[in-house]
Amino acid sequence: MIEWKCIFFTELTPQELYSIIRLRNEVFVAEQNCVFQDADNKDQQCFHLCGWDNHNLVAYARLIPEGVIYNEVSIGRVVTSPAYRNKGAGRALIEEAIEKCKLIFGKKNIKIGAQLYLKKFYESFGFRQRGEIYIEDGIEHIKMMLTIV
Repeated sequence: MIEWKCIFFTELTPQELYSIIRLRNEVFVAEQNCVFQDADNKDQQCFHLCGWDNHNLVAYARLIPEGVIYNEVSIGRVVTSPAYRNKGAGRALIEEAIEKCKLIFGKKNIKIGAQLYLKKFYESFGFRQRGEIYIEDGIEHIKMMLTIV
């Protein structure tokens, strides 16, 4: 059972922040072999959605206000712990992230920069591709938009 917690950056405890950084590094840097500057000075302006199984961070996403990265609200740094993959944690994370974005930011469209191989996954939530494939940190990405009515 995943317990969800969504809080603004300044409310994160040192332990929560450490768990977030650790998971992001484990997947984005070590697993995906992608050397990039994860600390981009945007975390401080965002809400942080964490899925916990006891004290283990299972899934995480950054909820980004409009104007920080895109003109639209965004969901970024989406990551699931390798130990919890193929158990529905990623799907639960995106469902929770969409609902929290609506609650926090209002009924506004959500734009993401998705890794290309996850296109069908995001389409299953209603996201649609906007634009061409581009390379970010050596990985193919596409911009996608979820229209909120």
